[in-house]
Amino acid sequence: MRNSMSYDAIVIGSGQAGGPLATALARAGWKTALVERQHVGGTCINERCTPSKTMVASARVAYLARRGADYGVLTGAMSVDVLKVRDRKRRIVDDFRNGSERRIRGTENLDLLMGQARFTSPKEVEVALQAGEMRQLRANTIFINSGARPATPSLAGLESLATLNSTTIMELDRLPEHLLVIGGGYVGLEFGQMFRRFGSRVTIVQRSGRLLTREDDDVSGELAKILHQDGIEVCLNTQPVRVEQIGAHTLQLAVRGPQGERSLRGSYLLVASGRAPNTDSLDLASAGVETDSQGFIKVDERLETTVPGTYALWDVKRGPAFTHISYDDFRIIRTNLLEGGQVTTRDRYVPYTVFTDPQLGRVGLTEAEARQQKRNIRVAKLPMAYVARALEMDEDRGFMKAAVDADTAQILGGAILGIEGGEIMAMLQVAMMGNTCWSHNYNRQL
Repeated sequence: MRNSMSYDAIVIGSGQAGGPLATALARAGWKTALVERQHVGGTCINERCTPSKTMVASARVAYLARRGADYGVLTGAMSVDVLKVRDRKRRIVDDFRNGSERRIRGTENLDLLMGQARFTSPKEVEVALQAGEMRQLRANTIFINSGARPATPSLAGLESLATLNSTTIMELDRLPEHLLVIGGGYVGLEFGQMFRRFGSRVTIVQRSGRLLTREDDDVSGELAKILHQDGIEVCLNTQPVRVEQIGAHTLQLAVRGPQGERSLRGSYLLVASGRAPNTDSLDLASAGVETDSQGFIKVDERLETTVPGTYALWDVKRGPAFTHISYDDFRIIRTNLLEGGQVTTRDRYVPYTVFTDPQLGRVGLTEAEARQQKRNIRVAKLPMAYVARALEMDEDRGFMKAAVDADTAQILGGAILGIEGGEIMAMLQVAMMGNTCWSHNYNRQL
């Protein structure tokens, strides 16, 4: 049976942009349909930010427990109950998801439809509801917030193995004896350090010559040093060649590096090599919405697609895949459509935190980006070993770094690799937004 309904707006995906946008539109008097394929809250609440950072917190407790004697605290034997770690993660995710769903269902003018959406024309969407019914929706304004999923690289033997990704690794019921990680980006580093602290042996395989390739060389190098101190093996300039299962709980990954080919044996393999957009099931061709060669939706600086009145938000399009960028995409749409504003994505700051421990907080231009732009810059750099708070907490690894325009004294960007680096970075961002000038009285060039 096929029912047809007309709306003022259709929002596909209830993530950190789609959920707030749907409720804002409904409260503004727009009759709105919010379509969610799997679970309310989207990727952040259910699969990425909330669950992973919950487990990062557990890993830090394990790290501190092992170091108790350094602080004069004797805790005795220490062990990790991975099932309790997982249950704690599940409970927090359920609380967040259920709270979001209650708010959505309690919003007037807003219909939550659980099912798979696909376009049948530029302004029509068909929804295969989870209950089995088909629903035909029509609206002149449509928002695509369908998100992305872990990408699968091309690697011989991978298709025949049960590997882990950034979602499934958090559902393990046992600790890996040896976790192999393909990818030296944010996901690979966070999970690699996490499971090392839980007690697993960890090896990270990175194709590039350094970790976190978007960062400056000194930042990447310092983070690699920290991971090495934590007992993690990092293989740089190393290409995965093939993988195979050689035992009930053992797999073998062949890699090719600077010293030639060798084999790594592990109990689990985490594939952390990027993400792919959830556009393949939307039938965007029927809507006339254009994508790039990898399926990411093309948008302008107001987030509008190639079809007027149809918009794409967060990581279903190209751009930074951080949750706060998703919410800022919502802010742009709300400001322009509901408040008569004229804001764009142009020149917005992109702050983010890598939740290694210590954290890496970043905002603005890197030193390399500033030099590529031929800017006349000064670089201020301060080791965390010079920071009293870091010494008091016995976590003095890392450094603070800022790139400053030498002509205007304006802060162009910075990286805080140190204890609570993300929180400190936020203060730097506030200074940048306020056009605060760098004081040469405090400048330390190292």
